[in-house]
Amino acid sequence: MSTQLTQQAKEESSSQSESETTEVEEQRQEVTKNVTTDKETYHLKVFRYDPEIEGKKEPRFDDFHVPYHQGMTVLDSLIYARDTYDSSLTFRHSCRQAICGSDAMFVNGSQRLCCKTQLSDLEEPVRIEPLPHQDVIKDLVVNMEHFYDQMEAIEPYFQTENLPDGEFDEQRQSRENREKIKMSTRCIWCGACMSSCNIAAEDNQYLGPAAINKAYRFAMDDREGDEMKQRRLEIIEQEHGVWRCQTQFSCTEVCPKDIPLTEHIQELKREAVKNNLKFWWNN
Repeated sequence: MSTQLTQQAKEESSSQSESETTEVEEQRQEVTKNVTTDKETYHLKVFRYDPEIEGKKEPRFDDFHVPYHQGMTVLDSLIYARDTYDSSLTFRHSCRQAICGSDAMFVNGSQRLCCKTQLSDLEEPVRIEPLPHQDVIKDLVVNMEHFYDQMEAIEPYFQTENLPDGEFDEQRQSRENREKIKMSTRCIWCGACMSSCNIAAEDNQYLGPAAINKAYRFAMDDREGDEMKQRRLEIIEQEHGVWRCQTQFSCTEVCPKDIPLTEHIQELKREAVKNNLKFWWNN
């Protein structure tokens, strides 16, 4: 009886070991399938410029060949190139989830978020440059100060004249009003729209699509009240505000959050016209 139990235990142990081995092998094959594809490497042409180092002050393109794996993004490839081939390669990135907006670049002739752009969707060589119409600090890093100044110019924060009476009362927003401004709240300040805008390239004082969209987000928020809306309309209807937009839709096309920027600008134009008509009617 004891011999039979021992033999049975050995058979069960052997069966369990074989099962575990099979499971591990299946997992290994799955990983290999995800990493190994018909496309083994991707060819990158990356813009390089360093004003502080002699011999690198002249802009150029460096070539990198990075091993490809399924799901690899442009940002992944840049990180690999930096960590493997050239640690001096400089670019911004942070969250890698299309939230921080720090890795907007000019990829194959279009403004894109690198962490959101799949290598497999691009033709080779993948040409990566800093955002156009911005001063380049180094390699793929541009100076965003002017962009931030334009955003600040429209006072991008909630201001209201109608606070609730009770200390703990909520300042409620209707579902309809929330739906109206929902898309405008998705802006991540990446600067892609501003970089794509021909008007912003020629007129350094133009507020730009991102700033005007942010003005839309608050001007159309019913909780701020009429007086604050009036103030915001006065800001955006200036000479370098909404009227400089020529409705080219370039900002809408490159927005990584699919915000209908051009539509928002046109709606603010209509609001500005109605506001001026009210002014002349009342005077």
